[in-house]
Amino acid sequence: MKKILYLGLLSALSVNAQKTAPPAPYGALPTPQQVQWQQMEYYMFIHFGPNTFTNKEWGHGDEDPKVFNPSRLDARQWAKTAKAAGMKAIIITAKHHDGFCLWPSKFSKHTVRESAWKNGQGDVLRELSNACKEYGLKFGVYLSPWDRNHPAYGTPEYNQIFANTLDEVLSSYGDVFEQWFDGANGEGPNGKRHEYDWDLFRGVVFKHQPKAIIFSDIGPGCRWMGNESGIAGETNWSTLNTDGFGMGSAAPSTQVLNTGNENGKYWIPAEVDVSIRPGWFYSPDTDDRVKTLTHLMKIYYSSVGRNGNLLLNVPVSREGLIHPNDSTRLMEFRKTVDASFKTNLALGKTVTASAYRGKDKQFAASNLLDDNYDTYWTTDDAVRQSSFVVDLGKPTEINRVVLQEYIPLGQRVKSFKVEAWNGKQFETIDQQTTIGYKRILVFPTLKTAKVRITILDANACPVLSSVGIYKAPELLSNPEIARSKQGLVTITSEVADPVIRYTTDGSEPTLASARYSAPFNFAKGGTIKAKAFIKNGAEASETIPASFDLAPEKWSVVGAESSRNSASRAIDSNPSTVWQTARQDGSQKHPHELVVNLGESLTLKGFTYTPRQDGQSGGTIYQYSFFVSENGTDWKPVLENRSFANIKNNPVKQEVAFPTPQTAKFFKLVALSSVNENEHWASAAEVGVIIK
Repeated sequence: MKKILYLGLLSALSVNAQKTAPPAPYGALPTPQQVQWQQMEYYMFIHFGPNTFTNKEWGHGDEDPKVFNPSRLDARQWAKTAKAAGMKAIIITAKHHDGFCLWPSKFSKHTVRESAWKNGQGDVLRELSNACKEYGLKFGVYLSPWDRNHPAYGTPEYNQIFANTLDEVLSSYGDVFEQWFDGANGEGPNGKRHEYDWDLFRGVVFKHQPKAIIFSDIGPGCRWMGNESGIAGETNWSTLNTDGFGMGSAAPSTQVLNTGNENGKYWIPAEVDVSIRPGWFYSPDTDDRVKTLTHLMKIYYSSVGRNGNLLLNVPVSREGLIHPNDSTRLMEFRKTVDASFKTNLALGKTVTASAYRGKDKQFAASNLLDDNYDTYWTTDDAVRQSSFVVDLGKPTEINRVVLQEYIPLGQRVKSFKVEAWNGKQFETIDQQTTIGYKRILVFPTLKTAKVRITILDANACPVLSSVGIYKAPELLSNPEIARSKQGLVTITSEVADPVIRYTTDGSEPTLASARYSAPFNFAKGGTIKAKAFIKNGAEASETIPASFDLAPEKWSVVGAESSRNSASRAIDSNPSTVWQTARQDGSQKHPHELVVNLGESLTLKGFTYTPRQDGQSGGTIYQYSFFVSENGTDWKPVLENRSFANIKNNPVKQEVAFPTPQTAKFFKLVALSSVNENEHWASAAEVGVIIK
């Protein structure tokens, strides 16, 4: 009997000793500092300097340093605001392209020491680093190597001077969590461009701040997202191939920066930088142009929600304070984000997986709901497609799903889908590509008792740390209607909460109207009306109409002047692009012609002209003539010496009917004059024809 007990004990010990091994790391991996950086998610950028006082975005370095004189500078107010906004750090423009240093540098004569602020005795970096320590925030610095003031810029000596500048900052203000490098490279005061010694510069960073994340186009700590609008790619790999690439113009394409490289050689995750205002530096002209709450939420879901960190710029005013308009919006933003993710409806519920590694509980699906990032659900190495179901217990309203991969073992998932149980079967809510550190899916509110997440494809066995299911407060925004050159209509809103209904017969959209779910063809033109609804129709947006002419899919521009000046922009179905004739001295003056081949013979009932929509009026046509032709050679006048009445004061789309329908394969719009006197050029956002 004792022998049997002894053998049983040995057997149990043997099973215990042979616990299932965790999955091997896959591909490029983050450093511990990069993991900690990613977990910060959201922090503040501050652009501040002489540009704040000169109303410029890029100063020339020739400004009098005495212009920098904030009357009430309070770095504690900045830190207090960032903390209250839920931010984890502040990065400040210690030196922008103008060369002005926000500290009394020994290596420049264009600094706060030469300014009127505090009689030259101030140090913005000292005040901010102290304030960050007080409020428990991390401190970061932006230093541009471009210097439009320093006389040595463009000479062999400058690289060491900039290295000394870095040395000075990085050794004097405590821990720096991120060093932000701008790749801009232009002429200096001596008219020369400079070849930067990036190896030298990075060496200084690692000497004094070995744990700092270095930001640049190509990292090595984190990378630029390729735009300044706050939008990361729907596919966003944290890995990037940088061998053979450099900074600025030598960087990978913006498309590659936006999405990363699948199986990239280096772990260089995306940082999404965007300003809360139209510009990066403060301007009183933008006090009423702070981004809306819905726009900020769109940015949040397109940055943090797509495996990126959000670096939100909040420019300091001329007083040296964060403006109340910015602060108010930041608090609204934080309140909405907190409310959206306050209650994880999956916690305490049952989760079951189709498979888990070695059938070992240490890798079971229950790890997805234990609120511990360092535990995870994973499968056997050979299993790259798998699913798990969260049973909510009863039909529950939801509109957000959050997924996280365990990135210390690499980024693996290539595609996945999320489904909701409708009482009879699972229906797809969304299907996407990468997950990464965090992926947030946003969709109109629905009621379901079960949610299934299926990993469709992965480069190695999936390793997921957590899943969250939420019912966020629904936000309402007006729909936006756009049509491609091929005639496909898309209807979007800044946030994904609303259900969008639309009509194509001119009637008012209601809850019974067609629901927009995918682009549809509307090549023949007409009027679309759209309306957004939330809370099961209890709240609705404005009705947004959009009228379209014939889609210009088959059209092409004809003639030397048209080709030379990008006239295709006038027929690209994109009102934000502009065709403009040459403006240089000696260029052709009025009249200007836009000649278009329609690609087929059509019966035209009129034409449309949309002036530029960029807030400028340059080249906007006032007087015009319009001709048609069957062969592009023999022209028939339809409208001669006409004018767009009041178009200067009301620059909207002009719809002009013909006296009688005209059959034509070509049309020619002739600009005879501009709305502005003494202008000799013409412009257009869009030109179209009416066939209905």
